[in-house]
Formats: sequence, C-alpha cells, structure tokens
Amino acid sequence: MATLPDRQFGENPQAPKEKEMNFLDHLEELRWHLIRSVIALVVFFIITFSFPNFFFETVIMGPSKIEFVTYTTFCNLSSAIGIPDLCIDQLNFAVQNRKMHGQFTMHIFYSFVLALVFAFPYLFWEIWRFIKPGLYDNEIKATNGATIFVSLLFLVGVSFGYFIVSPVAINFLGNYQIVETSNILNEIDLTSYVETVAMLVLSCGIAFQLPIVILFLSQIGVVNPKMLRSFRKHAVVTILVISAIITPPEPTSQLFLALPLYLLYEFSIWISAWIVDKEATKDEINTRLSMGIIWITALIGILGKLQQQRKAQAY
Repeated sequence: MATLPDRQFGENPQAPKEKEMNFLDHLEELRWHLIRSVIALVVFFIITFSFPNFFFETVIMGPSKIEFVTYTTFCNLSSAIGIPDLCIDQLNFAVQNRKMHGQFTMHIFYSFVLALVFAFPYLFWEIWRFIKPGLYDNEIKATNGATIFVSLLFLVGVSFGYFIVSPVAINFLGNYQIVETSNILNEIDLTSYVETVAMLVLSCGIAFQLPIVILFLSQIGVVNPKMLRSFRKHAVVTILVISAIITPPEPTSQLFLALPLYLLYEFSIWISAWIVDKEATKDEINTRLSMGIIWITALIGILGKLQQQRKAQAY
C-alpha cells in the first residue's frame, strides 16, 4: 500500500513552482474565498426567505401532507402490485407552533438550510480552489472533476432523504401510538418537524459522499479493494450505527438509510477495484515500454560494437 511522502506545510514538490505566499497572503486568500461563499449563501437565503408560499408550504411541509408525491406513488404502486399496506392514505398528526418566536425562528432556519443545499456546489468549488495549490500532482489528478461528482452525489443524497427517508420517518413517527386505543393526540411541534426534515435531508446528502472519499483514497493508495472487502462486516455495523444516530429512533427510516449506504459501500469497492486495475494496467504498460527501451538500447550498443570491430579488422 502506497504512502504519501512527508512534506512541510505549503510545499508541493510535484507541482509547478509558483510565487511563495506568506501566512498573511494565505489569510487574505482565505478571506476572499469566505466572502464569496457568504455572498452566495446570502443570495440563496434571501430567495428562500422571500418565497415562503413555495419553499415552506410546498417544500418543507410537503412530507406532512397526504398528497405528497411519495405517498401518492406508494399508493399507486400498492394498487399495481396488490399490497394495500404499502399505501399511506392518512397522516394522523398536526403540526403546531408552541413558541412565541417559533415561526420566525423556523423561517430563518429552513431558509438557511435550503440556501446551504442550493449553494453547496459553489461552496465546494470555493473550498477546492483554496486547497488545490497545496496538493501534489497525483492528488490533483485524483480530484479532477471533484466539484461535479461531489455536488451530484450530494444532490442525489438530498433528494433521497427528502423523497424517501423523510416521508417514511414522518409517517411512522407521526402516526405512531403506544396503544392503538389511546386518546393521546400527536400534535407535533413546528421546530421538531422542521429540524427532523432538515437533519434527514442533510445527513443523506453527506452520507452519499462515500464513493468520492473511496475514489480519492484509492487513487492516492491509502485503500484498496482487498482492504474494503475485508472490512465489509465492520462497515455494515458502522452503517447501522450511523443510521441509528442520524435518523429518528425507529427501524423503518433506519433501514431506508442503511440499505442505500450499504449499496454505496459496495459501489465504492467496485470503484476502488477499477482504480487499482487501471493503475496496474498503466504500470504493466510502463514496464513493457521500459523493457522495450532497454532491449533496443542494448541492441543498438551491440550493433555499434560489431561495427567498430569490423572497421578495426578492415584496417
């Protein structure tokens, strides 16, 4: 397994020599990256804050309504395959605000969360621009196109959390009763509801970054497919623990998150194997080219020696 050579802060011997920057120059560069990132967040925050009829009523509160696309899809699917229990046709809970400042606080909170989701591709691009000068050439090569793939996986994870995990968790927790004949009403606090949706959505977005992490680590030689396969059992336990931590305390939503995470882990093993095979093929080609050059050089040397001997005999 390859290891990275030691290097001092700010050194990059494999990268082109650029004008050295002192500590204050780095701080100045970081300041501008942060300013641009904050501006992007503020712009998206203003947009999401200014249109609550869509972003709050339709997007945030969507999973709490029976006409939400996930519930209607499940009902259509249940009719098609003949499994009526799959259809979610009622949500026996109400969302209420119990704090004087509750709605205002949640207005700010959900606007910030949505702004973070929408601005994520640009924010990651700013992070990449800041750390790129300090990377080795092989690390830069390993992360080419990272902004696109990281953003794509994040948005896929966010969509999965919003359309799959959140509705399942909300349906289970909102309709759950300790005793079916109980007169206890499920009146969910607005803060609890919004924070639950935000946690599930952002957690899925972050969890879906696993293939990118494995891709990078495989290209710089930190992990390989054999190692990942040997740790498969440990990965399953870790995935179950993570799912239990970041999802509500009920098995259905945990399963809905754990299953795709496990599939992502298996996909990461395939990515690692592909990277290793590609590098092995390159090494084999380089070895053959090197041997060919050695043989050609030796042959030229032998022919030159024979030519010198013939000239000596002629004299």
